[in-house]
Amino acid sequence: MREIPTLRSWHERYEDKGLVVIGNHAPEFNFDRKKDNVEEAMAKLGIKYRVVLDNDFTNWDAFQNRFWPTKYLIDKKGIVRFKTIGEGNHERTEAMIMKLLAEK
Repeated sequence: MREIPTLRSWHERYEDKGLVVIGNHAPEFNFDRKKDNVEEAMAKLGIKYRVVLDNDFTNWDAFQNRFWPTKYLIDKKGIVRFKTIGEGNHERTEAMIMKLLAEK
């Protein structure tokens, strides 16, 4: 939840430069497994970027994720180029976003 303002900001500032922000919602509780509840929360939080509802933790497991939150930066070829675990580390992450967007 505390990362949403930063993700929203990156989406707003860099979407027109090629950044695609995708949230992966791996629910912790039963009520947040329902699409309608997730969509309602997204509207309340002003989330305009895509969010995948990962009820079966398929994406979570594919990335061998173990921690909330984890941010991945994936380049245009689909290669994970950066990973950061936990809250914060925004300056370093944003610098990498700009570097990847500048690549041809």
